[in-house]
Formats: sequence, structure tokens, C-alpha cells
Amino acid sequence: MSESQEATSPVAGIGGPAACVTKVELRVSCKSLLDRDTLNKSDPCVILMVQAQGQWTELDRTEVIKSNLNPVFAKVLLLDYYFEEVQKLRFEVYDIHGTHSIGTRDDDFLGGVECTLGQIVAQKKMMKPLLLKYGKYAGKSTITIHAEEISGNNGYVELSFCAKKLDDKDVFSKSDPFLEIYRVNDDGTEQLIHRTEVIKNNLNPVWEPFKVSLISLCSCDEDRKLRCLVWDYDSRGKHDFIGEFYATFREMQKVSAGNKVTWECVNPKYKLKKKNYKNSGLVILTDLKLHRVYSFLDYIMGGCQIHFTVAIDFTASNGDPRNSCSLHYINPYQPNEYLKALIAVGEICQDYDSDKRFSALGFGARIPPNYEVSHDFAINFNPEDDECEEIQGVVEAYQSCLPKIQLYGPTNVAPIISRIARQAAGKEPIKDASRYHILLILTDGVVTDMADTREAIVRASYQPLSIIIVGVGNADFTDMQILDGDDGVLRSPRGEPVLRDIVQFVPFRDFKTAAPAALAKCVLAEVPKQVVEYFSHKAIPPMSPVLDSTPNSIAVPGSYPDPDAVSWNLSV
Repeated sequence: MSESQEATSPVAGIGGPAACVTKVELRVSCKSLLDRDTLNKSDPCVILMVQAQGQWTELDRTEVIKSNLNPVFAKVLLLDYYFEEVQKLRFEVYDIHGTHSIGTRDDDFLGGVECTLGQIVAQKKMMKPLLLKYGKYAGKSTITIHAEEISGNNGYVELSFCAKKLDDKDVFSKSDPFLEIYRVNDDGTEQLIHRTEVIKNNLNPVWEPFKVSLISLCSCDEDRKLRCLVWDYDSRGKHDFIGEFYATFREMQKVSAGNKVTWECVNPKYKLKKKNYKNSGLVILTDLKLHRVYSFLDYIMGGCQIHFTVAIDFTASNGDPRNSCSLHYINPYQPNEYLKALIAVGEICQDYDSDKRFSALGFGARIPPNYEVSHDFAINFNPEDDECEEIQGVVEAYQSCLPKIQLYGPTNVAPIISRIARQAAGKEPIKDASRYHILLILTDGVVTDMADTREAIVRASYQPLSIIIVGVGNADFTDMQILDGDDGVLRSPRGEPVLRDIVQFVPFRDFKTAAPAALAKCVLAEVPKQVVEYFSHKAIPPMSPVLDSTPNSIAVPGSYPDPDAVSWNLSV
């Protein structure tokens, strides 16, 4: 095969975990809307508002449905999705008078609801009662919002083609055939998707299997036309045309055990000129393997719960909490750095945990009743249940805990990392993608048990766990960068590398003048990738498989040939 005949569209990074998908479609319906019109029913429309810098602005709106109190809107509302941000949304329902305008009278407003995009994607389908002004219910009116992701990488397909009885274009030898596949775009233009290698001197070629992403092959549209051409290779570039055929990805998926898909390869000129012409050979699809590369949203929408744990540094270097210079000082007018970091990160994570209960731990303090130093204690002082109700419960437990403990030391974090890793591992081998853990460690100094911490992180990298460390105060955190694998692979003291990078370290001082959302965005940015990497390595699909395009699609955990892709083999 010459350089000019090399495949033009190998998929970069095939088999690797998908990046976090950034587009979400919302579909809206309502029930039992208020009837605002006298002679007929309300003409509802839903307005989607987004909050930016404290201001609500309209992002999009549905169509108007005439005279309907139970509308199902066809218009899809499209949003960018960011796990690491709180994306506040408001859905407002109006009775529309005229073509586009929204009435200004109060009786045009049929109700509204506020939520976050994270809450919607975590539930996939969310139904809420509509509220009028001042929190009054709009009768029995409800709004239902369905979320679906638009994947930028819906996986890839591996195809195997051969041909039989191709026309012989050479005088002293047989044809040297190769196959080209073009995608036909919406505007009628064609995009080359793949060119096979050349098979020399052979009228019955068997081309090597090749991989191509579904987005490249058919823009994820199974019925999109694919134009396929067969050529007789010429070293001077003047290839002889053998024939062509049209196919779709839907046709290709008819391949199964003992059932191959065949197309007649036709030369249109011969068909016009030759009376008894049938074809210039047959092209056969012998095998199709469909691989799904899952995204973070696939797992979240499949029901994966994010369990959030915060671990707070109570070492003496923080300063006496009664002193206004202490990092633990409770200022009645402004939260301290510990609380700012906790609230910023916790507000994101709480949308993905259905019971809204979060573990809250402390380390480096003498605790009652014996005032012995502990590097792993529940800040609510209930060793049987260290969870608090919502983020506000964690805040209250933290404030209540401070007067009861004695700040001490040293700064040992390995015990808590090991504890959460054991929880993440569970009592039995992990078989589904139902749960993932995030551990937020808030500390004012460099850890003193660095060797044990490195060992604990290496062990934890095998579990469904991400670790976020936020450095509070003005200490020199240079050594903490060792734990963050961005600058190189973290290894245990024995030289064993982490299975995957699970630690993100950020000094809080870099965000002192920024909005709290900026800190959350930075420290949580890597979590979606880490979630996908873990479940991909374990070959665990989402609990609700997303791609089920044929009756033969079967998802059995642990049976996939690729360690980082879930595959369905549709033929033998």
C-alpha cells in the first residue's frame, strides 16, 4: 500500500475514555396548567432562563401550543453542561397572546420553577409543581423536564469488507482494488471517511478491518447515505473506476452470525451502455463490531450517585479559633476559608447524591471525652453515623465541633484516605456503576505523613474515588504538588505507580479574590474524566446502557475485549 492510499480517518485516541460531554438537550411538558382564557384554553409557552452574575436572562423558549393545558413541547432546549459549576435554571410558563410577545399582566404567568442543571441530569427526568409569585402553588400544575445528552463521541465501529468477482481493469494482470467510503452531508457534499489499503492482483480482495468513529461515519445518523467506491489502483494516481454503491449504517447493522450484508458494485456508465450488464462485482460486509465509549453523563444519567465526604484539618497551626487571626475563626459576617471551600465544592456535589447526606470528618485534634489525638473522627461525634443533612448540616456540625475540641497535630491524612477508600471498595467486588466517592480534604499545611499518604493514594486509585485537596492559608504548599499527578506519575514509597490520577490540589489563596464558583470549577474539573476512567478500566457500563441499536446488543460486565471501552460484537 502506498503512502497515498493510507487510511485517512483513523480515530485519534480510539479506545480511550470519553471526555465529559458538554451538551444536554432538555424536553419539556406540563400538566394541569391554569386556564387563563375566557373563551378557550391557555396557549402555553415555556421560557428557559439562566442565571449569570445574579441576573436572570432568557436563553431559549419552546413553541406556543394553542389551547392546551397539558402541552408536550416539541422544541428541544439545548444547553452547555459543566459538572464543576452550579448552573441555575428557571422555567417560566406563560399564556401567550399574539405571535411572540409575552404578556405583561400577572394573569399571563402560569407558573415557574427553579432548579440546577445538575439536579436535572442526575435525575434524568424531573417533575416539579409550578409556583406563582410569593411561593403560591399554581393549582395542580406541574412541569416535567427530560434530559438527554448529545455525545461528542458516541463511540466507534469496526468494519470488515471484502469483494468478489470485481472487474479486471488490467491487461497483463488482475486489478489492484481499494475501497473508499464517503459520508454524504446535508448540503449534498461528500466527506471522505476511510480509504482501505490496496490489495494487489486480486479480484476477490479481503481488506483489513478498520475503525471509525460514529460521529465521523454518519454524524450518528443511522440513515445517512454513505457513498462507497471501488477503484483499481494506479501508481501514477490515475486509478480506474470499478464501481460504486450506496449504503447506510442501519443497513450495515444487519450483519449477524451467518448473515453478511452484500451490495452490488455498479459502474453507471456500463449500466447505460451494456444491455446485459448486471454489476462489476459484489462488495460484502463480513463483520461489524460496535464499541460504545461512555461519558460521565452516561454514568450519572444511569443512576450513579456521587457520595461526598469532607475532611477538615484541626491542627494547632490553624490558630486558636477564638482569635480573629485563626483560620478557624467563626466570623458572624463572613465565612472563613474552610467554610468557603466546603460550600463551594459541596454545593456542586449535593446535586448528584439523592439522599443529600454527607460524611464530615476531622483530623489532627484532641477530641472528647478523653481528649486523645485523632486523625479520623466524625465532627458530629457520632462514630456510628458520621453523615450530616445537606451541606448546611456539615456547616453546623463544623461550627458546633470547634468549641469542643483542642487543636493539636500532626497533619496526618493517610488514615482518612484509607478509610474512604475502604468505604468506596465496599464489602463485595464492585459490579455496577451505582456509586462514586469524592473526598474533599481541607488543610492548612503540608502533610506530615507523606510516605503513608502516597501509599494510601496508590491503594485508593484502584477504587471509585477522587480526592480533592484544598490548601487553606499561606503555608508553602510546594511539596503538596507531589500528590497531584499532573506533573508526573505519583508513586508509593515502594515505587508502585497510581493506577490513575485521582488527586487534584489547589491552594485556596489563588481564589481569594475570585467568586466561590471559580474554586469549585477548578477543583472539580477533573472529576468527570476520573469517573469515566475508573468504570472504563473495570469495563463497567452505566446501569442503563445508552446504545442498544440491535437485538444482539448485550452488555455483560467483565466480558469486554477492550479495558477502556464497552463493546458489542454483532457478528461471529
